[in-house]
Amino acid sequence: MGPREIFAGRRGLGRFWLLVGIALAVLAGALQLAGPPMPPADRLVAGQPPASPGPASAGPAIRPPAQEAAAPPSSPRPGRDTPGPIADPDPALLEPVSVDSAELLPRVAADGRMPMQVYAAGFDSSSRRPRVGLVLAGVGLNQAESEAAIRVLPGGITLAFSPYAQNTARLLAAARSTEHEYLLSLPMEPQGFPLNDPAGQALMTSLSPEQNRPRLLWMLSRMGGYVGATGVEAGLLGERFASLVDEMNPVLAELKRRGLLYIDPRPRAAQLPLVWSRAVDLIVDDPATGPSIDDKLAQLTRLARERGRALGLAGVVRPVTVQRIAAWANGLLADGLALAPVSALVEAPPR
Repeated sequence: MGPREIFAGRRGLGRFWLLVGIALAVLAGALQLAGPPMPPADRLVAGQPPASPGPASAGPAIRPPAQEAAAPPSSPRPGRDTPGPIADPDPALLEPVSVDSAELLPRVAADGRMPMQVYAAGFDSSSRRPRVGLVLAGVGLNQAESEAAIRVLPGGITLAFSPYAQNTARLLAAARSTEHEYLLSLPMEPQGFPLNDPAGQALMTSLSPEQNRPRLLWMLSRMGGYVGATGVEAGLLGERFASLVDEMNPVLAELKRRGLLYIDPRPRAAQLPLVWSRAVDLIVDDPATGPSIDDKLAQLTRLARERGRALGLAGVVRPVTVQRIAAWANGLLADGLALAPVSALVEAPPR
């Protein structure tokens, strides 16, 4: 049957309107699925797709969840990841002791940079190796032995310079060029005083905080370029002064204000407030004999493997101590450990 016969007569007319109705129903369904027409291009916001409204009875539109507020910035951490020599003292990180003084103190720069960051030795913080560090104190008191220690020891060993050292410019420059991070020693009243007498400008329990502060500022002005301080000096650990909260906290507050960290020379002492700090785990040169030093360094290595990090202290620069430390440090990489400066070992103050 041809098209003319299909639509001929009354029955054909009925078939025609039936097909028209079916076509309209299909078109209406397609329009319902497609939604409303796109608005003109000049009404679209750049980069934003047109809204897709729901059914009129669906209620208010569902809003996307609000973007979470950015986490507050973490407190500035010490250290730096980039390798290379230690930076020279930066004028932006220095201020005079007083208006009419030529002596300079460390400070936080106007842009927020801190000595414990700028003067830190480079260390790869992503390393998964157990970290082990060692502080060699008493640097600068004997020029020849100090220069030999700086030359022989690998850069990961942290040095602590005495505030009583003279003519330190050459030693400090050598330490920076060989990538030795360094600290300033702060003499403090030790146990056994007056038999053990720190003398000089030491911080003393018999003095008030107001009387100790000029001594502290004098020590802090003796040199530049250090990441922080430590309480060891000439083998004395300053235990008596450091154990008194009312005496020690003003010292820590001054260090914090100046962007410095602190290494507590008292083995396994409790975490200190206010500053990034760490207590040493053991003293490696007591007694200062070759076999004893080797044994202590082996203990330090075991502690690092067990805990993930450990820190030792040698209180005096001696040839035997330097030789044993150098041999130990140069074998750490092959043993699967990372030699770390103190800026990579300190912890944030408890809240």
